[in-house]
Amino acid sequence: MSEVAQGESAPGESVQGESAPRKPVQEESALRESVPEVRTPRPVDVLPHERLKEYEGRSAARAGVGKDLVNAPMIRHWCEAVGDTSPAYRGPDAIAPPTMLQAWTMGGLSGHTDRSGAFDELFALLDGAGYTSVVATDCEQEYLRPLRPGDRITFDAVIETVSERKTTKLGTGHFVTTRMDIRADGELAGTHRFRILKYAPSAPKTPEAPEAPHIPEAPPERTSEQQKPEREPQQKPQQEPQQKPEQKPEPAAAAVRPAPRRPRPVINRDNAGFWEGVARHRLLIQRCAGCRTLRFPWLPGCSRCGSPEWDTVEASGAGTVFSYVVLHHPPFPAFDPPYAVGLIELAEGVRMVSNIVGVPYDQVRIGMPVRLAFQRVDEEYELPVFRATPGGEG
Repeated sequence: MSEVAQGESAPGESVQGESAPRKPVQEESALRESVPEVRTPRPVDVLPHERLKEYEGRSAARAGVGKDLVNAPMIRHWCEAVGDTSPAYRGPDAIAPPTMLQAWTMGGLSGHTDRSGAFDELFALLDGAGYTSVVATDCEQEYLRPLRPGDRITFDAVIETVSERKTTKLGTGHFVTTRMDIRADGELAGTHRFRILKYAPSAPKTPEAPEAPHIPEAPPERTSEQQKPEREPQQKPQQEPQQKPEQKPEPAAAAVRPAPRRPRPVINRDNAGFWEGVARHRLLIQRCAGCRTLRFPWLPGCSRCGSPEWDTVEASGAGTVFSYVVLHHPPFPAFDPPYAVGLIELAEGVRMVSNIVGVPYDQVRIGMPVRLAFQRVDEEYELPVFRATPGGEG
């Protein structure tokens, strides 16, 4: 007697021993191949912040020496690259552009050999915990005295701060700030702070696997006995049931989302005074204390004479449209394109970029007189804009 009970069939066989139809497997294998492989990100360890703070104050580089003296050829190459034609950087009394501060400390392709072990230890600790990626986020420079050709540059660096664990769009990690004190012939000339993020990348979104195609099962084959049925009584044609009109689900009430906010400016020690003036509805322009040249936007030093000393004057608010563009695309949250962005020449002679309001964007014209206004864009943020008068072409 067969191991299969009567009336049942073993897989792949019919009751008569004939080969039964099998489901196609080609579609299944193709489906498996079409699903992309999803890599699971490496898990990260949560490092106690107290352990990371032990590295704060430890030396990152000690007694570093610039590979070259401050020199005129490097100053010239820098100025040509950035298009700076200031006479302060040429001639026998030339100084180096202040923003070259870090350039004199760079090690080039061969690097420096004066980096301390503390920095490598910190990075190894973060790498071992899963924070293997790195991105530079920002830097700050403070200028204390001008650099001149012939100055010998030395520097020391210290791990200033290691942040608590932070979550960003890139991933979760820790911000590490390094402070470098730069000296010229032994005298402190400036400070350079450099901040990075050591992080574990966020997990990529898992792609949704496509639904398996519906493969209908083949009907069982009829046996020779089943292929000769007795005469079946005639059946009345069945009336198709009357279909009810499809009921569309009522749309769910849209979730109330807060209105998007304007991006915030980066405020630091070099431009804080400008934004303090905006908060008091005053548009402040920097003025060099040495040569009395006005400058805008705010800078840490004068581009004409190099002096780091300055004061401010308040703009009258009168100006004209020197140039403008109309923004159509791409759209950004909190902005409503199309809108006009103008380069405004103030009555004091400096120029600034701002929105032009008061007239439709297609009526803005070069030479049009405009007037300073302060526009509140949300509950805590105001911006200086310039209001034009319809028909007020210059």
